[in-house]
Amino acid sequence: MAAAAAMATSRGGKQRQPLLQSPTPAAPNGGGAAGRRRFLAFLAVTAALVASYQLLEPTDSSRYRALFLTLGSNATAAAHLRALTLRPHVAGTEANAAAARYVLHAFSSLSFPAHITPYSVLLSYPAHRSLTLAAARGLAAKPFSLVQETYNGDPFAEASAEVIPTYFAYSASGSVAAEVVYANYGHNEDYAYLASRGVDVAGKVALVRYGDIHCEDMVRNARAAGAAAAIVYTDAKDFGGGATRGAKRKWFPDARWLPPTGVQVGTLYYGNGDPTTPMWPSCAAGDDCERLSAEDLSGSEAMPGIPALPVSARDGDTILKAMGGDVAPPKWQGGEDAPVYRLGPGPAVLNLTYIGNETLATIENVYAVIQGKEEPDRYVIIGNHRDAWTFGAIDPNSGTAAMLEIAERLSKLQAKGWRPRRTIILCSWDAEEFALIGSTEWVEENMDTLASRAIAYLNVDISVFGPGGLKPRATPQLDELIKEASKMVPDPDEPSQTLYDTMMRHHPPITRVAGAGTDFAAFLQHIGVPSLDMSYGLFEEYPVYHSLYDDYVWVERFGDPLFHRHVAVASVWGLIALKLADDEIIPFNYVSYASELEECTKDIAEKCKGFPVTLSPLQKSIKQLESAATKIHQEKLLQAENWSLKTRQYTLKVREINDRLMMAERAFTNREGLAGRPWYKHMIYASSDQDDWGTKAFPGIVSAMDKAKKSNTTESWRSLQHEIYRVARAVSKASAVLDGGLT
Repeated sequence: MAAAAAMATSRGGKQRQPLLQSPTPAAPNGGGAAGRRRFLAFLAVTAALVASYQLLEPTDSSRYRALFLTLGSNATAAAHLRALTLRPHVAGTEANAAAARYVLHAFSSLSFPAHITPYSVLLSYPAHRSLTLAAARGLAAKPFSLVQETYNGDPFAEASAEVIPTYFAYSASGSVAAEVVYANYGHNEDYAYLASRGVDVAGKVALVRYGDIHCEDMVRNARAAGAAAAIVYTDAKDFGGGATRGAKRKWFPDARWLPPTGVQVGTLYYGNGDPTTPMWPSCAAGDDCERLSAEDLSGSEAMPGIPALPVSARDGDTILKAMGGDVAPPKWQGGEDAPVYRLGPGPAVLNLTYIGNETLATIENVYAVIQGKEEPDRYVIIGNHRDAWTFGAIDPNSGTAAMLEIAERLSKLQAKGWRPRRTIILCSWDAEEFALIGSTEWVEENMDTLASRAIAYLNVDISVFGPGGLKPRATPQLDELIKEASKMVPDPDEPSQTLYDTMMRHHPPITRVAGAGTDFAAFLQHIGVPSLDMSYGLFEEYPVYHSLYDDYVWVERFGDPLFHRHVAVASVWGLIALKLADDEIIPFNYVSYASELEECTKDIAEKCKGFPVTLSPLQKSIKQLESAATKIHQEKLLQAENWSLKTRQYTLKVREINDRLMMAERAFTNREGLAGRPWYKHMIYASSDQDDWGTKAFPGIVSAMDKAKKSNTTESWRSLQHEIYRVARAVSKASAVLDGGLT
């Protein structure tokens, strides 16, 4: 305990308070006899796969990986999740600091060197909110309570009092009284449709429903259309089990659906990291670091610029019933029993006031280090964020529970004599929900070291949504590794199948880490570290996202009653980390990267038909990448055949191959970044500039092409051609790194 107490002193010297008490691990409830039979079958298939794995690969590292698979514990994952979700823990609060101490203690109790790194960053909380519907269409004026209601028997009802009132972080403060215009999901195309129907949005309150795009894009689009404020509601059609509305409709706790008073909160800051320190790291409280002023921030395009509030389905229905104007098109309508949705404007008038409290607060990253034996200067980084808008049982602490379960397995491997070849770092990030702040500040602070030492970043934000199979997204050189690891883990919902079998039914089975939305962004899109993010199940199975109802009860009843999905994700996540840490030659395959880019280029070429641009520079550079990737793949095979030599020349050659494999992803970055978005350095993968969650290959080309189509000017076509050349140069740089020679 003395050692743990010493480790609990932060970099800034602040002594931490006593840790949360962890409950005694116990087998999770729920699932019934059928569920127990599935879990026993899952264990039996795991044992069979482990046995075959040992026969196929009788090396020390493969035996340790096989042992790792046998050490999974659903009770351990359940106990960690229960402890982490006893209270709501928004970044910057005492409850989240307690959660940080819990994770620190979990790492330290496993004898892993661990510590907390604090940063002082700008966070945003609500000081005052009010929303009133003025009298209209024979209806009396109605003030909205803006409260998410607890349910009968809610074991967390008392803790719910700690939940921060529903709001959007970084919303502009102000008061607006104006007619309402309904704008569907708030796409730019939706506002274009309203304009085509003669509906003027200028000076009005835009009412949009959550879905399709992130709330920050919804509010940005509303501002661009001239709206004075925005209201975002959760339509029961999308999140409330819309097919079974009315008397038959059920919601949590009786079904997985979002209750009528449920509200999805979020952030409106259109950037990554601390808003006061864009492009450079923040510092601990009391240290001296450069910051933008409040005036600088108020005029920033990254801020939403207008007041905005999230509201429930019930409140959204009330507003829509008071609206007039033309009937909205069929695709804009709600589900069964919903009111007829009309475009407006008015006669509904909303009086909205929001006053925010933007303040510098301390956030805390927690990380543990398992020192590598042969290559301690090479890092395999595992990460998950810890902070949550409310209880965070699915988002993000299902991932935290899986990461801590991995840590316990690795500790047991150490007790059996295992030492990783390369260093493994386990990271618990803070303030991800506000703007990926914790991971971004850490990457910006350690950028040069990470750029020269990081092998890969392996992220799991949400480990389990519910049923639906493994859903990985990654940079393409990790594809084969994901497939190999997933073949070793049975699917918890279909134990006769592996995760690989069920994953390959998806189209595509592995998607790309292009959109932002979670903590791989700084690693991949800012400094070019190969990255992975994965989860189990479908987002559609998780309608309580970012609401009061994302609690342990929802996980027990609907997300993962037996916690065997948590164990499965931890197994494949840990296997990938072990392969990257222990394989003598890093298991990257850039041949698949070249194939991926070739397919993406075909798509771009199809969209550019008839345009005054040429894609030949990009096509040529991809052929170079294919050649270099094939060459290094053959070198890897040759070195693998000579593994028993162990001469100095062999060791140096392996190191040289590994350096080329590790650094090739860095070459896809450009120091100037994307046009208008300099933080995003990666030329191949980044979020769309119209949708922060959207997945786009060649984002610079796609953005320039969209602009050229709209303006059709000589200058715009020249800009598109310039972006094609920029991407071609990045691909050629990566080819040169893989090739290993000088021109």
